[in-house]
Amino acid sequence: MNYQKHSELKGQHAFLGGSKYHWLYYDEEKLIDTYQNQLAVKRGIILHDFAARCIRIGQTLPRTQKTLNMYVNDAINFKMIPEQILFYSVNCFGTADAISFRNNKLRIHDLKTGSTPAHMEQLLIYAALYCLENNANPNAIEVELRIYQNNDIIAYIPEAEEIRTVINKIIASDKIIEKIKDLEEPWYE
Repeated sequence: MNYQKHSELKGQHAFLGGSKYHWLYYDEEKLIDTYQNQLAVKRGIILHDFAARCIRIGQTLPRTQKTLNMYVNDAINFKMIPEQILFYSVNCFGTADAISFRNNKLRIHDLKTGSTPAHMEQLLIYAALYCLENNANPNAIEVELRIYQNNDIIAYIPEAEEIRTVINKIIASDKIIEKIKDLEEPWYE
């Protein structure tokens, strides 16, 4: 049998594909909701890319109470770097939507384009990763974390001990993962 190649689809997965078989059991409402969530994820990726480009070139947006506009304008005003990877190890790293460290103050802002409530833990991890990567003592710096979502800004000033707790968890968890890797066959390399 000569199968069609479909090389343009290699590595992709269809929404109604076999690897995501759960759709077989969805009623129409669940199917529509799930597909719309997937579209929202794609929209979020596009909005994050747009925001990062605006921040990089200093292009402010009209001053409104819209999430995207507030996020971009604040990041530009605070001279933040968009989409910055923060690295501790191959087991623990992440990308801060916008970050700056000036005058002994760490700022991390996160743009949320979906409706699922955001959690500050993500930003606490980024703050811990910043401290680990830059050998910064959380007791010696100020930190402000912000989530931009649903036309609102949630600002949080964590205690140094909160960041220290996350730092310790990262270090301990990374050691556990590395021990597991050492015991495993090197099939994953």
